[in-house]
Amino acid sequence: MQQRRLGRTGLKVSNICLGTMTFAGQCDEPTSFRILEKAYGAGVTFLDTADCYPLPVAPETAGLTEEVVGRWLAASPGRRDELVVATKCRIRVGHGPNDQGLSRRHIVASCEKSLRRLGTDRIDLYQAHSPDPETPIEETLRAFDDLVRAGKVLYVGCSNYPAWQLALALGVSERDGLARYDCVQPRYNALVRDIEPELLPLCRDQGLGVIGYNPLAGGLLTGKHRADAPPEPGTRFTMGSAGELYRERYWHAAQFKAVAELKASCDARGLDVATASVAWVLAQPGITSAIVGASRPEQLDATLPAADLILDDETKAAFDAALWSLPRRPVGR
Repeated sequence: MQQRRLGRTGLKVSNICLGTMTFAGQCDEPTSFRILEKAYGAGVTFLDTADCYPLPVAPETAGLTEEVVGRWLAASPGRRDELVVATKCRIRVGHGPNDQGLSRRHIVASCEKSLRRLGTDRIDLYQAHSPDPETPIEETLRAFDDLVRAGKVLYVGCSNYPAWQLALALGVSERDGLARYDCVQPRYNALVRDIEPELLPLCRDQGLGVIGYNPLAGGLLTGKHRADAPPEPGTRFTMGSAGELYRERYWHAAQFKAVAELKASCDARGLDVATASVAWVLAQPGITSAIVGASRPEQLDATLPAADLILDDETKAAFDAALWSLPRRPVGR
């Protein structure tokens, strides 16, 4: 397992990050603990969660995933100092008008609740889950800056920000002397490469870490799904409104064809297409870490080996071919 600097900071994180949004949803607590133990045993030191998890997100279940992670950390207290724990705020976690967004009120309240659920005295990386068009970026960044100065948060980052909004935030932080976003968490995989023209060059230029989520395209890049059959129950493609979103993104004939051709190319080289797909993300310039998740421990057998896999030029070309075989689509879809 490689350790990489998070952007220009001195913080080191494993190049595989364990995503936890299945915990307390797609998998129960004992299974979640086994997944955590397997990842930790393989050298994963980077955990990512959010106050709105598990998937599908709903106010009634918000925070349950953080509680599972907190109980696992508490079971072996010395482990906490070995790990970088990241969480997020912004998505609705209650029914009140201030139970969502990036206002000062919601950020501060969310941080306190996440600290309690995780059973920790600081959040290593606190991230804005997505932009909030109803809150001035100055208010958001000042709230994050206050949490950093108080020692409750060590680093701040963002997720799902387009390049222009990230650049705006960086400018405000520079102008006002505020803690800045030191990393961004975008969706990135062999089928969705929208971040390459603008976001990735911005991050490389400004020294931001990039933590790619969805490296397996919701599981499509495992090659296990079939175009002539409905999604299997319990998979990412059947999880309520999130399942609808994932089907809209990926459940199309062109994507299935591209994955089949990519899988055939990987099979010919003795590679698991899931392992190669994560390794491809990690090989892209500017990528710090790739988030992998699981609902069963054995699913990590295909993703954890990607940490040290080097792809040859022919395999890289096959990944490029997969993208160019797809029809163009609106940005952000």
